[in-house]
Amino acid sequence: MTDETDAILSLLPTRLKEARRAQGLSLDAVAKLSGVSRSMVSQIERGESSPTIATLWNLTRALQVDFAGLLDEGGQDQIEVLRTADVPSIENRGAGCTIRILSPPEDAGRHEVYEVRFTEGGMLDSQAHRRGAREHLTVIEGKLVVTSGGAQEKVSQGDTARYAADVPHRITADRPARAFLVVQDA
Repeated sequence: MTDETDAILSLLPTRLKEARRAQGLSLDAVAKLSGVSRSMVSQIERGESSPTIATLWNLTRALQVDFAGLLDEGGQDQIEVLRTADVPSIENRGAGCTIRILSPPEDAGRHEVYEVRFTEGGMLDSQAHRRGAREHLTVIEGKLVVTSGGAQEKVSQGDTARYAADVPHRITADRPARAFLVVQDA
């Protein structure tokens, strides 16, 4: 093995253990989620066993971490930039609104970040997300009306609305507007 390979492999046990702890998972939970035995997970975390690619893949999927980033030596000293031309967007989730997805795919369902642009009369109408879901909407430009269940509020530039998203909810704009939307536990 090369020195570079040895250095990468020496990071693996620590990175896997950090990822498991960051998720608040026990060895047993990781074993159940990944299909890798508890003893093997423990041996890998202690640096006593080198996992196969298949085992490593199963562990990274269970821990919801990036396979390549887990082995990258410079992980802490990097800045990921999502260029505006590369930001994925959704056009068909409402009328007169465009949703730009700013959060990484691995955060889907846990902590999602969007930029939402509304045209005049635009609307984003959403069904209830899973129980306990919440949204945090900050208006950057314009004014919006937020409806969550039976509650409704007008939200102006600079304001933030926090509301239940586990009930039907809607965001409407009389005039062009732009907002950042954070969805928790969707």
